[in-house]
Amino acid sequence: MLAFGAALPRWGESATQALKIIVAGGHPGDPECGCAGTIARCTERGHEVVLLYLNRGEGYCGGANLGRCAAIRTAEARKACQSLTARAAFAGQYDGRAIVDARHYEAFARLLAAENPDVVLTQWPVDRHRDHRAVSMLTLDAWLKAGKGFAFYYYEVAEDTMMFSPTDYVDISSVEPQRRAACYAHASQQPDKWYPKQVEITRSRGVESGFRQAEAFLRHPESKRALLP
Repeated sequence: MLAFGAALPRWGESATQALKIIVAGGHPGDPECGCAGTIARCTERGHEVVLLYLNRGEGYCGGANLGRCAAIRTAEARKACQSLTARAAFAGQYDGRAIVDARHYEAFARLLAAENPDVVLTQWPVDRHRDHRAVSMLTLDAWLKAGKGFAFYYYEVAEDTMMFSPTDYVDISSVEPQRRAACYAHASQQPDKWYPKQVEITRSRGVESGFRQAEAFLRHPESKRALLP
């Protein structure tokens, strides 16, 4: 772990010491929707990326029986991570029943501390889905508990995220095939319904930042800065 205030290597460049990057999301598919392009750019340069899902998507998996959803969506998450050369991890909560209390704050903080990240990306707290809001608050609390020792950024997803004003952009124009493959790995979630909406967002963010397509992030104002690819 780099000391607080130290300059982190640029995510997209080779570094003498590879970064550990955690992307936390409410459900399987959320980190991929918001960050798959950035993840692909980081892992192809040797950085280690872990997709940390709050739950295993027990609440919905298309037309399949709910009792099978956790297994179906866990397999989809692992397939998505494999396409991004990333690793899947799960926080053990239940889809649609996220709990934010003292015990779960402590458990999530221990989970993040065990990963010893240099950079953590999580969902924006002003989001339509309560699981997204929950993982955002759990991650924020873990960052504070860790003494703000890792760089801390928020990301956006499709139409769920509201009132998001990014501070940083990542050019994902060259990794669109990897990004699409990771999102479409979540077949039970009918990606044809939401992936085009995310593409609209990344094209709009590209216009803002001067790229063909870009993913956007908001750095917590008290966080150290991790220079993006």
